Amino acid sequence: MRRILAGAAAVAGSALLVAGCSSASSSSSSGATSGGATQAAATPVTVRLGFLANITHAPALIALKNGYFSKALGSAGTVDPTSFSSGTQETTAILAGQLDAAFVGPNPAINAWQKSGGTAIKIVAGAATGGASIVVKPSITGASQLKGQSLATPSLGNTQDVALRYWLKQHGLTTSATGGGDVSIKPTTPNSAAVLEFESGQIAGASEPAPYDIEMVNDGGKVLLSEPGVTTVLMVTQSFLSAHPAVVADLLKAEIEAIDFIKTSPAAAQADANAELAAYTGKPLKASIVAASFKEIDFTLDPDASSLTADAQQAVSLGLLKPVNLSGIFDLAPLNALLSADGQPQVNS
Repeated sequence: MRRILAGAAAVAGSALLVAGCSSASSSSSSGATSGGATQAAATPVTVRLGFLANITHAPALIALKNGYFSKALGSAGTVDPTSFSSGTQETTAILAGQLDAAFVGPNPAINAWQKSGGTAIKIVAGAATGGASIVVKPSITGASQLKGQSLATPSLGNTQDVALRYWLKQHGLTTSATGGGDVSIKPTTPNSAAVLEFESGQIAGASEPAPYDIEMVNDGGKVLLSEPGVTTVLMVTQSFLSAHPAVVADLLKAEIEAIDFIKTSPAAAQADANAELAAYTGKPLKASIVAASFKEIDFTLDPDASSLTADAQQAVSLGLLKPVNLSGIFDLAPLNALLSADGQPQVNS
């Protein structure tokens, strides 16, 4: 159905270096010498940005499609975007030094925080809440009927994987990281492959983000659970945040503009997200699929800290994550400074 670029394979960036007025980034990065003389303008920064080819990442898709990143960065730099097929791959790329920032699910962000001992990343904003579901064959009416069945998730330990395993555990069904237990969980990438396996009857269902859960419903599937909580956040590496705080602020400006556009012009936003998605997958979605996906998602800058904590606790209870202290994982000061300047309510961590 569609091809999704994964891993560290770079996609040619659509953001162009914009001439003209400098952004806040370029102004602050020029700095001053110890003698008080102003330095020459700093070398433009290339921001290596990761995201997923999902509608839950629509703020990133729209910001790329409409040039919001280019406009916000101005002469300070450009964005070099890479599409991944799972947040787990984004975490690997972040920890390998291949990305500076990423739109990612909460569980991969938590994994990056834990694996680095709290030194690799900061979550600087939310992006989306909701927009993921457990979808199964129409003959299945409850969890008990899933015993002995196979279900797909995007990757082991990602947000939808943890949500599915925890829901099954709540209903007395076991799973294992290797596909054993009462219900066999099959990490499947790209997400479109899980949709195809569902269509062909190879699996009984899946836990997937939009638009893939919507596609499965259109193929006759039934939603057993609309997964609550945060689905996408924006994280940046601590080293990049420290070196380029104004550039991070520019990334946030672009995201704010994208989310504002989603709220004020939903039809146009859906069309733009679909067009950008097609650039990475090779084929646009049906407009009805996109509309249904947007309907189940709340695009918000609030990273929903309590939801993130719950995600971590669930992963720990499943043995997919060691106990982790999330204190310090958020740095919402740059976002709140922008919101305050615009007269908007601030968000809390």
